[in-house]
Amino acid sequence: MRGRSPSLLDLDLWLEVAETVRRNRLRTALTMFGVFWGMGMLVVMVGFGNGLETGVRGSLGTSATNAVWIWGSRSTLPYAGNQPGRRVRFTVDDVAAIESRVEGIEYLCPRNQLGGWRSDNVIRHGNQVGSFAVLGDVPEYRYVQPITLLGGRALNRLDLDERRKVALIGVQVRDELFGPGVDPVGQGIEIQGQWFQVIGLYSSPARGDRGDRQESEIHIPFTTFQQVFSPDGRIGWLALTARPDVGAAEVERQVRAVLAERHGLHPDDRPAIGSYNAEEDFLKVRNTFIGVRAFVWLVGTATLLTGVFGISNILLVSIRERTPELGIRRALGASPASIVRQVLVEAFVLTSTSGLLGLVVGVAIIEVSAVLIGDDTDMMGRPFIEPGVALLAAAVLLCGGLIAGIVPAFRAARLRPVEALRAE
Repeated sequence: MRGRSPSLLDLDLWLEVAETVRRNRLRTALTMFGVFWGMGMLVVMVGFGNGLETGVRGSLGTSATNAVWIWGSRSTLPYAGNQPGRRVRFTVDDVAAIESRVEGIEYLCPRNQLGGWRSDNVIRHGNQVGSFAVLGDVPEYRYVQPITLLGGRALNRLDLDERRKVALIGVQVRDELFGPGVDPVGQGIEIQGQWFQVIGLYSSPARGDRGDRQESEIHIPFTTFQQVFSPDGRIGWLALTARPDVGAAEVERQVRAVLAERHGLHPDDRPAIGSYNAEEDFLKVRNTFIGVRAFVWLVGTATLLTGVFGISNILLVSIRERTPELGIRRALGASPASIVRQVLVEAFVLTSTSGLLGLVVGVAIIEVSAVLIGDDTDMMGRPFIEPGVALLAAAVLLCGGLIAGIVPAFRAARLRPVEALRAE
């Protein structure tokens, strides 16, 4: 019918598209491979980037992102008649001073470790013996360093007030002293000749060595630790979290100032008081992976668009070869809109078919890799792709398909029937 513009449901339109693809199978296949490769690379890079970010965050632990740890070291500058080289040791009075003078602290947790930092102790249960870290903690520390309670309960304020001899143990302590799968709650352990009742069992959400170390710890009430193992009132270090409206860096600055004043330290003697600010590492990791994600999308999208432009080029070549055919169609009454529609459909079919196949293959690679990698690696988590990202990649693909067809479509529509027939 003269002048009729075919719809997308027109069978003749799709037959013409299929015929065009069939006539140049090798060239079409090679061009479609570019889109397939671009989409697959984009999905795989995004998936492994997600896994790497998860792994790095897991290796850093699951501490509160606004947490700060502060410990005493040695003075390096003379000040107020004090010579350098003095050992700085915190006490419970320092904790009271910080609580009264520093605003913006969410949780303040003094800590002690039997034998000192990273020291282990011989722990007994019946005939079983193991070497584990023993820490004196307040109940709020679980908000600084989260745990997953598997049985029993955590330390509470009554444990501290009554100086109870109770213990919260990690799963690796349970496995070695009681046996895997055994419920240790209610049973006793011996710490340097003192008996403590197990009140809870926990695991760590952290992965790798950090998680193993946390699950090999025994936590007893801070006041009990002070009474039994540290009667001089000294504490090992402080852990704290800042309120969201203040920021960890500002709270750290204020706490250091209070401690420097109380211990007669020069205001510029930073090495005398050691500290670790988790917020700084969190921001560094976050900003790093913002850049990584931007780079992945830039490279992946560029690779995908390279394939899309390849399809645009092949359509231009196809139109040049089909100039007489298009001239005949125009002479028989085909409208420019019908020519544009046909070329756009060809571009859409080529990009969507190859791109969606690349998407499926990319997701399959991600799923297989996730199974092979598992959860045991320290720096690489399971790769994954969010549904929203897959939909966004598909949207980029479809837009690219339309872009690929615009120039060839309008070039074909501008052909004049007489000139096109003369090309025969």
